[in-house]
Amino acid sequence: MHGIMHQGGVGLYPLAGLLVGLLVGLTGVGGGSLMTPLLILLFGVHPVTAVGTDLLQAAVTKSVGTAVHGLSRTIEWRITGLLACGSVPATALTILVLSFRTEPAASHLVSLLLGVAVILTAVALVFRGALLRLSESSAVTLAPRRVTQLTVATGLVLGVLVTITSVGAGALGVVALAFLYPRMPTQRIVASDIAHAVPLTLLAGLGHWWLGTIDWPLLGSLLLGSIPGIVIGSLVATRVPERVLRPLLAGVLLLAGSRLLA
Repeated sequence: MHGIMHQGGVGLYPLAGLLVGLLVGLTGVGGGSLMTPLLILLFGVHPVTAVGTDLLQAAVTKSVGTAVHGLSRTIEWRITGLLACGSVPATALTILVLSFRTEPAASHLVSLLLGVAVILTAVALVFRGALLRLSESSAVTLAPRRVTQLTVATGLVLGVLVTITSVGAGALGVVALAFLYPRMPTQRIVASDIAHAVPLTLLAGLGHWWLGTIDWPLLGSLLLGSIPGIVIGSLVATRVPERVLRPLLAGVLLLAGSRLLA
């Protein structure tokens, strides 16, 4: 299963990387929900190759984000570790299952789950504010041991979803953590979620490399744009009104998700 570099779109890959990097920097939503559908629907990249290549791209760009948050001391490493306890074994197992699936079956599974994951991300994006307020006002207080178990379970679900679709580590992970840790500032939740995305996307990306579904020239072209994009987006994030960006981004994701499911 090898990717195909469509010659007509080669020059546009860094531009796509820049655009997605900018949006990730501005909104904090994982690039997978944007980049993977873009590669499949606009550039005609094979679904499994698009996922594998995007996972390694996410590992590199989110490492940059983690370094920034790490220097700011906003990462709750205990939460990151608990998520990884669930996601790392789930990722390894999912890669193993994918290795036994035939080519058409794997492509169909990726497209189907990707469509669902992208639509879920769009919904989470639209209602994120309301969901965060709901988590804060919720009177339900879980026992610490139960919170620990549910954090590991969240990591497990994200591990499966991200390995198959490259989507979910951002918006879905943040919403789940907000309900589990309602008193924790959103900035710390987002930072911990980004830090967890690094080992998750790196392991899943290496798994796809083992499966032979990484397009290295494509990866290089995307990183050429996405790294400066995420830096610029992060720097100007405070100057762009999120209430404008969020619905626009959600609309694009809903359209992409419905196209993938069609």
